[in-house]
Amino acid sequence: MARFLAGLLITCALLGQATNSPPAAPTAYTVASIKPNKSSDDRFMLRTMPGGGLTATGVTLKMLIGFAYGVFAYQLSGGPAWIGTERWDIEARTDGVQGRLPRAQSDALLRALIEDRFQLKARRETKEMLFYALAAAKNLWILKAHSGSSEPSEARFGRGSATFSDFSMGRLAAYLAMQLGRPVIDRTGIHGSYDFSLEWTPAPGEGGPEAIGLPARAEISPPADSNGPSIFTALEEQLWLKLEPQKGPVDIIVIDHVERPSEN
Repeated sequence: MARFLAGLLITCALLGQATNSPPAAPTAYTVASIKPNKSSDDRFMLRTMPGGGLTATGVTLKMLIGFAYGVFAYQLSGGPAWIGTERWDIEARTDGVQGRLPRAQSDALLRALIEDRFQLKARRETKEMLFYALAAAKNLWILKAHSGSSEPSEARFGRGSATFSDFSMGRLAAYLAMQLGRPVIDRTGIHGSYDFSLEWTPAPGEGGPEAIGLPARAEISPPADSNGPSIFTALEEQLWLKLEPQKGPVDIIVIDHVERPSEN
């Protein structure tokens, strides 16, 4: 899930120098190239770069919107079918930026790019949807507290398996939302970070690329153990956690208008 990862244009530069205030960050990329990806390779990459740049290969507009607005594909409503099937390559840079921009600023830069080049007009709404509450299945839990090592927090995924290091329950909920294509809210009451693993048999369509706005793969090999537990059963048996179906308001992005960009 994260889950696919902006700033303010320098205005009044002379005033900034006179008052010794730091220069404002840019509100738009200085240069941006967007071209159709005509490769048959379904691999993709989306990465912010030092200096306020962005490079992307084989991404869809739906994926870009999800990344820029901080939502999963199931939280997008409206728009033509091509926003989730046609792929694009993007190279963008911003002059005058040192180091990496904070995530909020790089997201704002990407929003400005797609609103300009794809003529995107979108709005935020709330919608009643089914979601899952991640809860403790028992009064105690068997999660192992993070070892406290200096290794960065990470997750390693396979088909029907995942290993998590230094993970909170909130981050686990976000990962489960990506797997299930439905909101998952952390209501475990479990604080801190943990090291744990999970093994299950994915249901058809579960954890596919559609969750992040990419086209479905034509063929995905079935898991080796087709009789293994579902992700619901695995959570309860292996981690003493459970997913409870509920209904409530969920933030969504409604797409009112979008166009294919001119190539440059």
